[in-house]
Amino acid sequence: MSDRFKVKGMVLQATPIGENDRRLVLLTQELGLVSAFCRGAQRQKSSMSAGSRPFTSGTFEMFSGRSSYTVVGMEVINYFDSLSRDPEAAAYGMFFMEFSAYYGREGIDGTDQLNLNYLTLTALEKKVLPFRLIASVFILKTMVISGEYSELPMIGTGKKAEAAWRYVVAAPLRRLYSFSLEDGACLELEAAVHALMEHFVDRQFKSLTVLEEMLSF
Repeated sequence: MSDRFKVKGMVLQATPIGENDRRLVLLTQELGLVSAFCRGAQRQKSSMSAGSRPFTSGTFEMFSGRSSYTVVGMEVINYFDSLSRDPEAAAYGMFFMEFSAYYGREGIDGTDQLNLNYLTLTALEKKVLPFRLIASVFILKTMVISGEYSELPMIGTGKKAEAAWRYVVAAPLRRLYSFSLEDGACLELEAAVHALMEHFVDRQFKSLTVLEEMLSF
């Protein structure tokens, strides 16, 4: 067995494996995006049951096997458990995790994206902005961090939406959710961000389909 080590990260996805285990997709500061098994995590009395679910942020102790990582311990900073009590917020959060995983890569520094994820889930919990605006900001900033975005909107927008776009592109993460936008400009920003996604992103997101179906009712 390899020596154990610790990484700072967040659980983006969790998939049941058999009756007792889970396979986690983790975004980590030190390793970027990795998959790891969490043995016994589905057992109710497991010390890692609650922490092996999406949104969990903290320090994960693991070791590297021949072909995969295994999580053997965790120190949780935040479960973001209140999101599970708000179906709409949870649906947005699951999309953010899936979108983050799409752009994640193993072997890269995941610090900026990890911090963005944490700040975004906090914004969802505190409802600091309308969820649709939080989504636009998160998508655009993720694409900025990944080096894949347009410096200006790819479709026409009004001055307020364009100013918001420029702000999101340039703003430090700690200031990202500190502005407001009236409804009309918010819709323009959302349309511009979705146009950007259609241009660069080559897949459909299951979580986004679920979210769109929820919002249509």
